[in-house]
Amino acid sequence: MPESAWKFLFYSTAWGYSAYLLFGTNYPFFHDPPSVFYDWKPGMEVPRDIAVAYLLQGSFYGHSIYATLYMDAWRKDSVVMLLHHVVTLILIVFSYAFRYHNVGILVLFLHDINDVQLEFTKLNVYFKFRGGVYHRLNDLISDVGCVSFSVSWFWFRLYWFPLKVLYATCHCSLLSVPDVPFYFFFNALLLALLLMNIYWFLYIMVFAAKVLTGQVREVSDVREYDEAGEGPRTLKPWKEE
Repeated sequence: MPESAWKFLFYSTAWGYSAYLLFGTNYPFFHDPPSVFYDWKPGMEVPRDIAVAYLLQGSFYGHSIYATLYMDAWRKDSVVMLLHHVVTLILIVFSYAFRYHNVGILVLFLHDINDVQLEFTKLNVYFKFRGGVYHRLNDLISDVGCVSFSVSWFWFRLYWFPLKVLYATCHCSLLSVPDVPFYFFFNALLLALLLMNIYWFLYIMVFAAKVLTGQVREVSDVREYDEAGEGPRTLKPWKEE
């Protein structure tokens, strides 16, 4: 529960700030993805509000590499999660250094929303039984959160991410900046993120299949090791029947 509470607090703050940058300011990146490369120049100044977002996110993912190894519950996808954090931190550092920060804000916005929903749902799973008493409201919220998380994962990470980010970086970047630096390096990392998003979406589909076939009767995390000791650190915070 403390792990999920901390992540929920961070992702809510980070995603809220990214949403503010994209919809509460004059940045047109969400509605006009090719604009992330308009007027791009090497060494151009990074706006202070975007630099704040980069400092926040870079600090978090630097910590997350350590936390995944030594603090968080070990799960079946922890190796992929560690790879995700490393790739994300590399993208954050190098996109800032080479002034691809406009793309970075769009990437962070499209990814953080799912983590907000995931951790909020898990918190309600933990709160279903408090003091030996069953709380139906938390159970209902966790069920709704599970459906919302699944739909938004597909919409934000598997639909909008390729449509907006990869379209801008793979195609539009060459139109605006024909000799854009490190074109293949950055697009390879973004494609790696897409592959990891597909990998985790398979976990979501596995869970949905178990619910439909009656193997699971309440919200659970299929990434967790079971109590018999499959993994190096056996923790079972999500109840599965």
